[in-house]
Amino acid sequence: MSTEQSLLQRSNSTCELCGTDAKLSVYEIPPVTSASEETSILACETCQSQINNPDTIDSNHWRCLNDSMWNPLPAVQVMAWRQLKRLDGESWAHDLLDMLYLEPEVQQWAEEGAVSDSDENSSQSKDSNGTTLNAGDSVTLIKDLDVKGANFTAKRGTLVKNISLTDNPEHIEGRVNGTRIVLLTKFLKKA
Repeated sequence: MSTEQSLLQRSNSTCELCGTDAKLSVYEIPPVTSASEETSILACETCQSQINNPDTIDSNHWRCLNDSMWNPLPAVQVMAWRQLKRLDGESWAHDLLDMLYLEPEVQQWAEEGAVSDSDENSSQSKDSNGTTLNAGDSVTLIKDLDVKGANFTAKRGTLVKNISLTDNPEHIEGRVNGTRIVLLTKFLKKA
């Protein structure tokens, strides 16, 4: 019996993540050393496209993990953990991740494939809308900010040109009212 046939039988011909029965195919969970039923899941086209392209992720689609994370199969648990980790900014996903217990070897497997994603995302500065900020960009303040030590308030709507990135992805440097200050990215919008 082929891997696909085994997975179809194991999952009752439904996506092992969201439960749909449309456009199913085998998804081998990275890092793939040898493809097998134990290291693969049956997933629909929607789940696979969002796994492979995290920029297109629809957080509401992944609410299905509330059910599938309890699947006893390690491969399904690993994918549920990885997707919940990507959605950790959503309060419901964070709550589910807190509830999810994985055996130590399954947890290690889950973290192996998630390391590169989290490192890449954590080192990039992003504005309040999730848009990546680069050195030299212009940003707009989305909130009035009291500037400590300079005795002025940076008003909402102020344009800050030619920003500089810092070691902390949540901070950028820019010039407001002739003074160079550090700004939190959560109060900025890329102009």
